[in-house]
Amino acid sequence: MPRHLRLLAVLLLTALPTLAATPAPATSSPLVFEISFAKELSATPVDGHILLIISRDGKEEPRFGVSEGIESQQAFGVDVGAWQPGTGVRVDASTLGYPLESLRDLASGDYFVQAVLNIYETFHLGNGKTVKLPPDKGEGQHWQTKPGNFLSKVQKLHLDNKTSGTVRLALDHTVPPLQKELADVDTQIDWRPITEPDNGEDNKWIKHIRIQSELLTKFWGRPTEIGAVVLLPDGWDEHPEARYPVLISEDHYHRHFFPSFRMTPPDPNLKDSTDGPNKEKELQQSGWSLFQHWTNGRLPRVLIVMPQHANPYFDDSYAVNSANLGPYGDALMHELLPTIEKKFRGIGQGWARAVYGGSTGGWEALGQQVFYPDDINGAWIGCPDPIDFRAYGTVNIYEDTNVFYREGPFLKVPRPEKRKPNGLVELTMEQNNRFELVLGTHGRSGEQWNIWQAVFSPAGDDGYPKPLWDVRTGQIDKSVAAYWREHYDLSYIMKRDWATLGPKLAGKLHFAVGDMDTWYLNNAVHLTESVLTDPKLQPAANATFNYGPLQPHCYQGTRLDAPQIEKLNAFPAQIWRMVQHVEDTAPAGADLKSWKY
Repeated sequence: MPRHLRLLAVLLLTALPTLAATPAPATSSPLVFEISFAKELSATPVDGHILLIISRDGKEEPRFGVSEGIESQQAFGVDVGAWQPGTGVRVDASTLGYPLESLRDLASGDYFVQAVLNIYETFHLGNGKTVKLPPDKGEGQHWQTKPGNFLSKVQKLHLDNKTSGTVRLALDHTVPPLQKELADVDTQIDWRPITEPDNGEDNKWIKHIRIQSELLTKFWGRPTEIGAVVLLPDGWDEHPEARYPVLISEDHYHRHFFPSFRMTPPDPNLKDSTDGPNKEKELQQSGWSLFQHWTNGRLPRVLIVMPQHANPYFDDSYAVNSANLGPYGDALMHELLPTIEKKFRGIGQGWARAVYGGSTGGWEALGQQVFYPDDINGAWIGCPDPIDFRAYGTVNIYEDTNVFYREGPFLKVPRPEKRKPNGLVELTMEQNNRFELVLGTHGRSGEQWNIWQAVFSPAGDDGYPKPLWDVRTGQIDKSVAAYWREHYDLSYIMKRDWATLGPKLAGKLHFAVGDMDTWYLNNAVHLTESVLTDPKLQPAANATFNYGPLQPHCYQGTRLDAPQIEKLNAFPAQIWRMVQHVEDTAPAGADLKSWKY
């Protein structure tokens, strides 16, 4: 679900210098920003999307303060094409913003101001279309940290929307290359501490692999790679005769193994606070505990494969074939996975593979099991993104006409998009869609609603994903909804195709979700349960469903507020469940011995 970047500053920033507020020139002209870039950054024209950020928070650079939610700082977005060095681009009262829609709504006061250019490149797609998109550069599709993006220095200014006149900002430096000593950006939770330095080098257990995909290269019209982080079982080097089952870990993009595989004890200086447990300490303990289990024989000997498939629309492809992203499903299952199994001695047969994941990874776990039923033997599906589009968040895309409001004869009520476990609404559908539109037009925000649109929609005439709804009015295009149903509504597809899918999926599907999921994802799981428990369904699905009372997003069977020892044991227990299922369902003559040493 939507990604939070509020504490990236903890990882990526040095303290901002103390800045005195500079008053804008005393004029009677309304506030306007004029943004240009220095020719030292590029002597040739550039394409991209300018983001002007106005922040009240001087503790971090403004670019790290933009998020979906009430804590967000202010942003305005403008597309630029063939932008010449030294040429000014205006941001004025007509420029769309988030959370405030217009500069005219900005209260007079002192602010920290910064501009960013998210640079686009031209893609000549295999289908003949030409589009301009932000390429991933190893950062996981985050405009704040994308190497090479243009930045302006942070300025502290006193702004008045009626009298400040023209404020000029110059983009004069770039986002530096990724620093290997920093942990990657997590995309699901509000913190991503540094555990162990990720120097990008392999060790005895952790291996990194990348391949050029022929399928994706043909689609994108340029060399395109996919990769994976692979966790090898202890004793892999000493047992060349062994062949291993594979557990596929689907998640957002991570530069190293996630959640953690820590080969040294936790930092003893990390202490809990009166506000609660120290999350960095918990993650280090989790990684250290997994390392101990992994290397002392307490866990089965398997390969864990964490695919990496960031792309120009998001940090992840959703692991399926798509009109707008290309054949990522086939590339992962038919190019990457066989390469890994050959290189690291996987068994290489469908019965010896299982998949698991949460949120985006939960959708992918079910999607891969449904679309590749012979290639995977079991899916553990945690807090999945919408798997039944009758509950696409708080919208039924087939029956509702508008995603922003519920409308009666006299009353129009905003639809909620995000909530707390107590039911308190944090964001509406309109607000979240405007947030994404400010970050990028044509579905190029790199955020959640836009990636679903990119994965699920047909390609539009302009080469970009065809919108399911008008992003300013919320009106649904029913022809696009029909396309979504036939191609990506996983609950509908299972029901429609159960005659052929049923024998291949029965007993393989295991769901878990919090019943107060932050983004209302539990509703789609309940609808899917009603499909899979229908007594008319033959053979019976024998799927399992675990609902966490009052649990928010990321519940996957263990309460998020559970004691630390319970959370430490959750992942090892899940590994055992998956491997036990693989063993119990293995065909006659299957290799159940070589990997047990």
